[in-house]
Amino acid sequence: MANLYDSKDKSYYAHVRNDIICMIPGTGHKILEIGCGCGATLIELKKTGIASEVVGIEINPHTIRHNEALLDKTIVGNIETMELEFPENYFDIIIMADVLEHLVNPWEVLKKVKRYLSKSGYIVTSVPNIREFSTMKTIFLKGDFRYEEAGIMDKTHLRFFCKKNIMELLSKDYDIERVETFPELKIGKKALLNRLTFRKLEEFLVIQYICLAKYKKEN
Repeated sequence: MANLYDSKDKSYYAHVRNDIICMIPGTGHKILEIGCGCGATLIELKKTGIASEVVGIEINPHTIRHNEALLDKTIVGNIETMELEFPENYFDIIIMADVLEHLVNPWEVLKKVKRYLSKSGYIVTSVPNIREFSTMKTIFLKGDFRYEEAGIMDKTHLRFFCKKNIMELLSKDYDIERVETFPELKIGKKALLNRLTFRKLEEFLVIQYICLAKYKKEN
């Protein structure tokens, strides 16, 4: 698996995730990003004051190296097998953008990282939607479950989710407060189609779901 990540284009790791940033409420947070790539999103969060402290975990050592000095702490490793050396409830925000689909056991990882999240904290995730129309068309009409270099059918993906599965995955340990889509379905042909069909086709038009979920207190 490590070799598959090494073969990816550098741009895969390098862009700022503004769609993630705009989901984060408040400022001055201690933020952990799991799967931080080169750290571009964390750097932006620190620069804008949304974060007061930024920590990045990345499985690919080559990508995190470039901006290591700009982050408060960087950790190279696999979140599924590593132990984190932070106090419980340390972070205000944990980001897992395009990470859960790469994991062998995303259910267990979500439970594991909750230990390090403040009891008033949030987790922000983005997860591809396997139900997206063009993906389903390729599978069902062409009989082709073809892996690609990036996107929904990325060759490094181990898990595939529809919206219902994403909600179930998160809601076990977190209270989902906000769900956004990519594309946003506010303008353009897809947005028009969505309105004309009273949103009945929405789940076929969405490439990715972006979720903000709060720490769920135990009963």
